[in-house]
Amino acid sequence: MLANKKVLLCVTGGIAVYKAVALVSKLSQSGAQVKVVMTRSAMEFVQPLSFQVMSRNDVYYDTFDEKDSSVIAHIDLADWADLIIVAPATANFIGKLANGIADDMASTLLLAATAPVWIAPAMNVHMYEHPAVLRNIDTLYKDGVRFIEPSEGFLACGYVGKGRLEEPERIVELVDSFFNETVKLPLAGKKVVVTAGPTLERIDPVRYISNFSSGKMGYAMAQAAVELGAETILISGPVSLAPPAGVELIRVESAAEMLQAVLDYYSAADYVVKSAAVADYRPKTIHEQKMKKKEGETSLELERTTDILKTLGEMKTTQRLVGFAAETTDALTYGKGKLESKNLDWIIVNDVTDPAGGFGSDENVVTLISRSGIEILFPAMEKKELAKQLLTTIVQEGTDSL
Repeated sequence: MLANKKVLLCVTGGIAVYKAVALVSKLSQSGAQVKVVMTRSAMEFVQPLSFQVMSRNDVYYDTFDEKDSSVIAHIDLADWADLIIVAPATANFIGKLANGIADDMASTLLLAATAPVWIAPAMNVHMYEHPAVLRNIDTLYKDGVRFIEPSEGFLACGYVGKGRLEEPERIVELVDSFFNETVKLPLAGKKVVVTAGPTLERIDPVRYISNFSSGKMGYAMAQAAVELGAETILISGPVSLAPPAGVELIRVESAAEMLQAVLDYYSAADYVVKSAAVADYRPKTIHEQKMKKKEGETSLELERTTDILKTLGEMKTTQRLVGFAAETTDALTYGKGKLESKNLDWIIVNDVTDPAGGFGSDENVVTLISRSGIEILFPAMEKKELAKQLLTTIVQEGTDSL
């Protein structure tokens, strides 16, 4: 599907530049015409000759080096491309693009570009999670730029976390899907609301009731929804995760705040994925001052929080409602009961005592149960891949039942 497609690759300075060489090779082998623009920093890691050999085209790095006097190089390259990919994209380069700075060949041509622009970040995990970087990513996304999420793994700086450039094979798959006009993203044109993480119910200014939910599964579901084409709203309790690129993030703290946030978006939603671990109880009284320790035992009076999932099930009109059931015993039995009692379309059941998954794990093993009686076991796999398989199955089964 890449035959004669024109891909312009902008390479910025980071240790992941070596992967960009492999990306050019794989794109060329797939039939694409590839041209490469390098920043001066990128040339500190890999010489232009490597990209020239792999692409069989001149490599550009100097705004004032006009290889063809009949055209202006940075304008001609911008007009030539069917797709522009920045890989690897450093925090510095992302910041320049977000603020319209054009001080080298790559940043200058991107200001002149009308083709779709994809950015594949690669940096230290703490840099990727820095508020300034996240703001710049959000700005570019609102400008129409799309992002190839970095992978989690061992980074060159020695850290393990999110920030590794996505593998070249995966980027080629995404490019192939983009140019394959016969493939329509299954959630294109749909709005998906995802809830994630725990809620926090305050006792006093320094204490609270919560749970062990890390939010990883919910964030993976939100990322999958974006990749499948949906406009995605992520309503998140307190977690230490960077939001997936492309989502609209709504941060909440308590069960009451999460309920209100979901209701704000519910009427316009096509799918609601309720993966947050919402507190069932909250303190009946929130003390304005810290409760002092006393001799002997004490008690804390609790009251029920509003059952968000049941409320949504009662209000449901055209929405497709997906719930999660995190259980420790008789998981499938309790999950099926929840599916019926809360008027859900699907329930995703996982036994949190299973060592292959559960709270905080990067993997999960779940069973998807539909109202129509379909029951599918998804074996242990990374939550990102699991989320995509779950949503794809849910959309397909829903389409088939219409």
